[in-house]
Amino acid sequence: MGSKFLIPIGPYHPLQEEPELFKLYCEGEIVRDIKWETGYNHRGIEKLSESKTYDQVFFLVERICGICSTSHPFAFANAVEEICRIEIPDRAKYIRSIIGEFERIHSHLLWVGLAGHFLGYNTVFMWAWKYREPVLDLFEMITGNRNSYAMFKVGGVRRDIEAAKIPAIRKILSEVKKKTDLLTGAVMDDPVIHARTKGVGILTKEDIIDFGAVGPTARASGVAIDVRKDDPYAAYPLVNWKVITAEEGDVFAKAKVRLLEMYESISIIEQCLDRLLNEKEGEIEIKVKNIPEGIGMGRAEAPRGEVFHCVFSDGSNSPARHKIRAPSYVNIATFKKSCIGQSISDATISLAAVDPCYCCTERLAVAINIHTGEKIMNGAEIIKASAQKTREIMTKIK
Repeated sequence: MGSKFLIPIGPYHPLQEEPELFKLYCEGEIVRDIKWETGYNHRGIEKLSESKTYDQVFFLVERICGICSTSHPFAFANAVEEICRIEIPDRAKYIRSIIGEFERIHSHLLWVGLAGHFLGYNTVFMWAWKYREPVLDLFEMITGNRNSYAMFKVGGVRRDIEAAKIPAIRKILSEVKKKTDLLTGAVMDDPVIHARTKGVGILTKEDIIDFGAVGPTARASGVAIDVRKDDPYAAYPLVNWKVITAEEGDVFAKAKVRLLEMYESISIIEQCLDRLLNEKEGEIEIKVKNIPEGIGMGRAEAPRGEVFHCVFSDGSNSPARHKIRAPSYVNIATFKKSCIGQSISDATISLAAVDPCYCCTERLAVAINIHTGEKIMNGAEIIKASAQKTREIMTKIK
């Protein structure tokens, strides 16, 4: 047996776009254990939400993650609209779904490119990111922004998609589909990619259930969960599409699921554009003046999996409590299973295979007085105080 040693990946590392620390405990070339530390990028989004109006919270939560910047507003809108017990207009549903699926396409292309980069296959990286650019151009055409689109509000959307723009959107979408064909063919047929990803970082169905994993990470292991089907929202129950799954559970399966999901996203967008043309006079919102007391739970299927927002309203103009859980919070924990027994060279792509977003996972670990440096609460005490505050709010609402 070789000597045991520690390899730290992070908190700042070329593999990671955001700070996080992974400790690989190795024996020779084999990873025997892995631990990870969070808390390097905590921004207090949940607490900030309590000081914002409901309309302002949309701009706040779309900055939780730059890549999933419409997934969080989607889930937040679903939560608040559940409190209000309102059904948004169909036209707003189609526009929301179009934005959500364009985001899925650009996120999956970003991941495929980064996966190629991590494997040392920079041709795939350059292709994927080049093909992603027209999608970001479409966002700018529709919303005015390439990121943080500011499209959602309680009761609908802020801007319409005019009929005059639809031909241009369709033209670019057709080109994106052609380029996706080229990229998918390159990934699915390349023996080097197969050698580096097949049989690597395997998660079984049982692993997915044990860790509560979501999104492409779960679907690549044969677990067909998708909030768009399981708890339909927006236009997803109004159009035809299917959940993409694979059975192998390895890195290649995760790549395959994401590539094939892009075709479903294109199909959903095309169907929604058809409906917008057929229903030219539809409203894009219903006016909501006040948010009543109550509790709302909103879910949305982000590119990485289920986003969950729970909102407590006390009848004021701001949330009394706002709880957020992003998909990476559960998906990152699967590293414990997928990386152990792998070689060091395969551990990095196994880490990247779930498409982790570290900003989404950040939780407060300790509260410190910034003036004295004195510790006020540790993690366990913060959780206890949070639970007590939640009970107090629920008692008032009831």
